[in-house]
Amino acid sequence: MQTQRINFSLHSLFLSSVAAIGGFLFGYDSAIINGTVEAITKAFHTGSVASGFAVASMLLGCALGAFFAGNLADKFGRKSVMFFTGILFFISALGSGIADTATTFVMYRLLGGLAVGGASVLAPTYISEIAPAKIRGRLASMQQLAIVVGIFSAFLVDYWMAHVAGSSAAPFLFGIPAWSWMFWSEGIPSIFYTLLILLIPESPRYLVTIKQESKAIQVLARILPEQEISQTIDEIRNSLNKEHKPRFTDIFLNGKILPIVWIGIGLSVFQQFVGINVVFYYGSSLWKAAGFTENSALLINVLSGTVNIASTLVAISLIDKIGRKPLLLAGSIGMTITLGMLTFLFTTTQSSGGQINMTSAQATLALVAAHLYILSFGASWGPVVWVLLGEMFNNRIRGAAMSVATSAQWIANFIIIMTFPIILANLGLFVAYGFYTICALLSIIFVVKFVKETKGKKLEEI
Repeated sequence: MQTQRINFSLHSLFLSSVAAIGGFLFGYDSAIINGTVEAITKAFHTGSVASGFAVASMLLGCALGAFFAGNLADKFGRKSVMFFTGILFFISALGSGIADTATTFVMYRLLGGLAVGGASVLAPTYISEIAPAKIRGRLASMQQLAIVVGIFSAFLVDYWMAHVAGSSAAPFLFGIPAWSWMFWSEGIPSIFYTLLILLIPESPRYLVTIKQESKAIQVLARILPEQEISQTIDEIRNSLNKEHKPRFTDIFLNGKILPIVWIGIGLSVFQQFVGINVVFYYGSSLWKAAGFTENSALLINVLSGTVNIASTLVAISLIDKIGRKPLLLAGSIGMTITLGMLTFLFTTTQSSGGQINMTSAQATLALVAAHLYILSFGASWGPVVWVLLGEMFNNRIRGAAMSVATSAQWIANFIIIMTFPIILANLGLFVAYGFYTICALLSIIFVVKFVKETKGKKLEEI
């Protein structure tokens, strides 16, 4: 019996790992631009607003991809849409590297955004639907682990290529600028992901939805004991009520969005409004503004990525033991304190001309505070939000609700990323970080009042 359970867990782990590669590409595609911002600004001759839009443009694609992915997954299946996102990842990687104008670059980044948005919905949905309840939190957290590994890998590639070439704008191989190779590097994992998707089965819950219960039983036989399969099929069938297939309008009641969907939107918005992606999109620019050299700033990015991975591993080890809500609360408190420290440092060290002039001790304190902030986020809001979004909605509304909540996340991300370079150029780091601090403080109230614990419960129970 013990051996059988291990086999079930290993198969669930394999399926979750394949789906989570979409999360890796999500993180890689999002972060690879970090080391290229100044190079593409020079290459396309853009100002701070245009550069901000070039960086943030992908996020508009993310919002669209997330919005439509759930509905498409309900119509064509999780597996088919994940396969399509893999193709989009490859096209975006290739096109972003060969772009010779800002317009062309934005077009290919929008395609990448569609893929990232789709992956952000599909991976947690698929994982939550094939994972046994007892280990669902840990398996669903693999999405965030894959994202942060993708971010770290992108930082490492950026640092290595810029270091070898001399800068991100300098020639790397065959006389082609390093920034182009940075984008092209994403092509390898995107091909790998697309091929592996062919090896995994469709979600059993989707199969029940389209009345292919025999196939659903075959899938469940690989991840659940025999005595639980029939009960699981019955629970899925009952939760769907067999009235109609999932549709977008199911998230409305009397013309209003369901409260549970609003909670999902709130989780998504707070996850972005605490400013975490400023570190991952603009890390090199941020630390250069704080007085570090380009090489040092890119190296700090690698350190940030390492801390992000370590903190996510902490979350994975704790999420099914102490629960989702306690982790969110602890993370919100930690982020409020550390962001407050950074706001204070940036306020007291900014000159009248807008420059940051830190002493060695202040710079060290800023680095420590920033990485404690990343630790607080990575061990809580990073993985826990994705876990909750994958499990808090019932079968009927999951696809549509995930799409709306995740689209809200990308729109919030776009607002933060688009406004950061403008705030930095006109007001200073302390204004941006002051806002992130207030949002972290408000997230404590939101968690206490609205978030319910889902640890250990079956999706049908929830």
